Amino acid sequence: MAFTHLLATSSNAIRVNDVNLFSSFPGKTNHLLPRRLSLTSRKVQTRCCYGETSLKPMTHVTMHETETTSVSDGLGIIRFLKGKSYLVTGATGFLAKVLIEKLLRASPEIGKIFLVIKANDQESANKRLYDEIISSDLFKLLKQIHGSSSEDFMKSKLIAVTGDIAQENLGFDSEIAANISDEIDVIISCAGITTFDERYDSALSVNALGPAFVTGKKEGKVPETTLSIGGNINSDLNIEFELKLASEAVRMFHGSEETEKLKELGMERAQHYGWENTYTFTKAMGESVIHSQRGNLPVVIIRPSIIESSYKEPFPSWLQGVRMTAPLILSYGKDHMPHLLGDYESYMDLIPVDMVVNATIAAMAKHGCGNVPEIKLYNVTSSSHPNPLRLGELMDFSQQYLRDSPLRETTKDLDCVKFHSSIESFTSSVSNAIAKQERETKNKGEEEEEEEESHTILSMKGKRKLKYFESLAKIYQPYLFFQAWFDDTNTRSLLQGMSMEEKKMFGFDVRSIDWENYIVGVHLEGIKRVVFGGRSS
Repeated sequence: MAFTHLLATSSNAIRVNDVNLFSSFPGKTNHLLPRRLSLTSRKVQTRCCYGETSLKPMTHVTMHETETTSVSDGLGIIRFLKGKSYLVTGATGFLAKVLIEKLLRASPEIGKIFLVIKANDQESANKRLYDEIISSDLFKLLKQIHGSSSEDFMKSKLIAVTGDIAQENLGFDSEIAANISDEIDVIISCAGITTFDERYDSALSVNALGPAFVTGKKEGKVPETTLSIGGNINSDLNIEFELKLASEAVRMFHGSEETEKLKELGMERAQHYGWENTYTFTKAMGESVIHSQRGNLPVVIIRPSIIESSYKEPFPSWLQGVRMTAPLILSYGKDHMPHLLGDYESYMDLIPVDMVVNATIAAMAKHGCGNVPEIKLYNVTSSSHPNPLRLGELMDFSQQYLRDSPLRETTKDLDCVKFHSSIESFTSSVSNAIAKQERETKNKGEEEEEEEESHTILSMKGKRKLKYFESLAKIYQPYLFFQAWFDDTNTRSLLQGMSMEEKKMFGFDVRSIDWENYIVGVHLEGIKRVVFGGRSS
């Protein structure tokens, strides 16, 4: 259920989980990363991938080998960050923006942060930088710290670079790549497609060739080990064949049929190899690419689970977009649909975005100055928490919150969520519930006999609504019956190696989370802000 994010670090570059870090593969042409970005000092790659129900990029961090840390310094995070310049992909995304904010706030003496932004030209890229990052309410604490000079400070540090993760060499021309490679120390790639049923061609180009991982395991312990074809991925899988298959489908289909057929192809190929959906499948492929082509590049992989609202930093409840658990909660609270296809006892492995960012930065500092060409993996997850959050608790806490703070005007109380073990039972119950809602809207419902409900013909709007809920249930089904938990031995060891000051400033101890307080007092407030006006942009 964990969504993988990649972090890559290098003596001159790093790659992180769901935060994609750039890496240059020795002897290989990497169509996603500028080969000119390969720096001269030793590289370490760290990779992070998003959790799945919004369960989704890669980063390179550079560290000069002459810099060392002492035991009293912990990991030496502040010293590592100071003076470094960064390249970040997926810069306008949820995780990347929180990472950018933390870097600027924790280390105002860092160099520049080059942000790869998809745009038609430099002017458009600059506008996106200002509108989506500098003007975002996420940076309000940073603006309070720097006062009237805050905008000048951010503009002096943040440089928009026009590019596209799906294009060869990120869409950079040779001159831009050369200029950037001379200046950057750390590459953090946070770009990725996290839609579960994305077009197969798009998911392959971004997720498989710009890798990130999501586990396909549904039960038992998920170890902190990397994926590789022939190892823990079916040896019959051939990525070049999958790319060819997707290309042929693009040539074969056209118009609206093209998108639908490519989505179907992605799901079919994923399930053929035992993966839940296109997202997890292509992310797993991506991790295998890193594993097979890294050469002697030290690699750090950070796997966060379902990344959700900020817990404390820069302030509680910050969230961007309707993502992860939000569609489930909105279906319940806004649409008053008290039915869910899932198991009350299944794990809901949530992790606050600020904890993922802090773990990423800690891993960058720890591995940024090493000489060992190893792969190190960190599961930044919560299912190994002494008291892990369950799906049923999430919905109980949601009901508790939504009764006092409803998402729509109504005089009707929310019913308790009923959990269904089969799609047939779920669909039947939802259809009846929609029919009842439609009758009540016409002021007829209360006088109807219960037996008549199942025979009520839905309106066209009702049928569309049913189709939506059924589609949502099928997409989320693997994660709402999730019984696996993630080994976090490496992550706990990373935390233990930090000094007390570092733990205060870059803490990510999931054991400190009170789930009721987090869901009711933090996360649902974030969802409500996104849904109503004050959108966290």
